[in-house]
Amino acid sequence: MNAAGEGRVVLVTGGSRGIGRAAVRALHRDGFDVVLHHRASGTAAEALVTELGEERVHVVTADLGVPAEPDRLWADALAWRGRVDVLVNNAGVYLASPLDDAAAWDDGWSDNLMINLLAPATLCRLAVQHWRGAGTGGIVVNVTSRAAHRGDDAEHLAYGASKGGLQSLTKGIARSFARDRVLAYDVAPGWVLTDMMAEGPDAAELAASMPMGEVTPPEDVAEVIAFLASGRSPHTSGATIDVTGADYVR
Repeated sequence: MNAAGEGRVVLVTGGSRGIGRAAVRALHRDGFDVVLHHRASGTAAEALVTELGEERVHVVTADLGVPAEPDRLWADALAWRGRVDVLVNNAGVYLASPLDDAAAWDDGWSDNLMINLLAPATLCRLAVQHWRGAGTGGIVVNVTSRAAHRGDDAEHLAYGASKGGLQSLTKGIARSFARDRVLAYDVAPGWVLTDMMAEGPDAAELAASMPMGEVTPPEDVAEVIAFLASGRSPHTSGATIDVTGADYVR
């Protein structure tokens, strides 16, 4: 039996750390050729290439906070193998938008919306256009957050809104382009044990407060992404998959 991703290409944004790095590993294991995007973590990206081998991993650098960069990223990804079959929009930021500081409020909204919503939306647009034009269909997996359903705290209202927008976009793509064989999914993690969190002073306290006694490892999120990218359950298109260790249950 062929691996799920054999002969297929996936673009993973924010692929050098955390959930993205775990997703790159899982997708590569499943046979995908991987375009690994990062903004400024070249050392981490190259370490992953060394680990997995350069034959099936291609690194692209782009700053998704700059309006023209998503278009360039897509063009570079497409040029590598002449196709992109799966888009995983994982890159994101968690920036404050404090209510009582007008300048920080404006900056927080601008940056959260640009990186968490507008850049992924542009990549989705380019991907859907490509798949419809080629007649091949394709798969979008957007990584949002539990904040997409419940909102975030008072300091991060813009973050929650940006993730809610991305979740809505995912559902709209699934409904609008199903007949073109375009599938779209939304993976919504809660707390995830990224490198930064694991090294933080509150990691043990947070783990003790979780229903499973631990913070969700990025590999758990990555396995959901890899399954959805496989296309093995097309009628799941439009669904949101929560990965929170039962910390947030809808």
